[in-house]
Amino acid sequence: MSGAPSVVWFRQDLRLSDNPALAAAVERRSPVIPVFIWAPEEEGDWPPGAASRWWLGRSIAKLGTELEKRGSRLVVRRGPTAEALGRLVAESGASAVFWNRRYEPAAVARDSRVTSKLRARGLLAESFNGSLLSEPGTIRNRNGQPFQVFTAFWRACLPKLAAPVSKDAPKRLLSPETWPHSLDLPELGLEPAVDRTSGFREVWQPGESGAAHQLKRFLAETLAGYPVNRERPGVAGTSRLSPHLHFGEISPGQVWRAVLDSMNDNAAACQAYLRQIGWREFAYYLLHHHPESPKEALRREFAAFPWRMDPKRFIAWKRGRTGYPLVDAGMRELWQTGWMHNRVRMVAASFLVKHLLTGWQDGAAWFWDTLVDADLANNTLGWQWVAGCGADAAPYFRIFNPSVQAEKFDSQGEYRRLWVPESQRSPIPIVDHSQARDRALEALASIRKK
Repeated sequence: MSGAPSVVWFRQDLRLSDNPALAAAVERRSPVIPVFIWAPEEEGDWPPGAASRWWLGRSIAKLGTELEKRGSRLVVRRGPTAEALGRLVAESGASAVFWNRRYEPAAVARDSRVTSKLRARGLLAESFNGSLLSEPGTIRNRNGQPFQVFTAFWRACLPKLAAPVSKDAPKRLLSPETWPHSLDLPELGLEPAVDRTSGFREVWQPGESGAAHQLKRFLAETLAGYPVNRERPGVAGTSRLSPHLHFGEISPGQVWRAVLDSMNDNAAACQAYLRQIGWREFAYYLLHHHPESPKEALRREFAAFPWRMDPKRFIAWKRGRTGYPLVDAGMRELWQTGWMHNRVRMVAASFLVKHLLTGWQDGAAWFWDTLVDADLANNTLGWQWVAGCGADAAPYFRIFNPSVQAEKFDSQGEYRRLWVPESQRSPIPIVDHSQARDRALEALASIRKK
């Protein structure tokens, strides 16, 4: 043991391997004090929803267990973050604080304040990129402006994605002579007020080991059929890594390298999946350049869109009672498991925005509270894409017919029978598709006139 301790501030990077902030602390060859600080009030308008808090609690617990295996422990504190870090530094005599960057607007502002306060005290305060393949501010078009179209953005990114080899988790961490006080995890109150998590526990394994297992399963069992099966909600055709990536239990670089290692076996499938990692990058890129986008449409004309919130129909949508089996199956899967297949997310979101003329922001807020992979960048991109009001979005006049989508992507009906067994009795829809389509196109025409 030599030198003053280093504090490693964990956030959405709940892993020990390929963790740049942890690696920087280890390289100092001095004691390491890992800390997690619960400060939801600092997340602006987007504190973690109920499903996210469920996942977060279990992931933090797994991280603590892995640290204990290495002779360390996780210190848990409450915010405000700057004050909590200041107290921890004073108690421990630490001389450095390291963390991995986040890119949500409220987090960026908070991190800037924290950096200033720490450095004003004479501390070494450094942040690292531990959650993206490239920094959002480094990719520009020929005119020096941000890209608005995914294909052009991704073409510019690819030559710069020579990801370095990831570092393994440290086998041992030096401990301070005296450990600072830590809260017990239940004191954070992360368990949801309404217990609907039995279905979560059946299908998810939060934590770094769970992420590694899920990646291994995807590569061995699912990747080969990914280009076709990823559109079929009735089969296990996707990676289901989205919550693990959101909470940083695995890095996009680790996923990228693992898929590249399979390139010789099935290049087409690998390229198809890596393109989806590219869409995740694009989501963060748009959020970085348009921090207002979680609440405001990127296409300004949509500020005048004549939304018509109908509370009863909105509740029917949330509960999976619309009478359209594919939409209802997705909404029930969401409530039961905290997740929904991406094709069904698009259909369900389109139904809310275009059949019910409910604002996309209301749908985004519901997904934020109910998804275990609720991610501000990706949630915003997805809803603005469906609503036709974002960058590189589907045009608003593209209106999914839920029945046609069901026949195309769930042709045998496995998915609908699983989640909506009464669908065999031809439920009555709450709106007629043709009439709803006409209303949506009329609403679009009204803002074009304006």
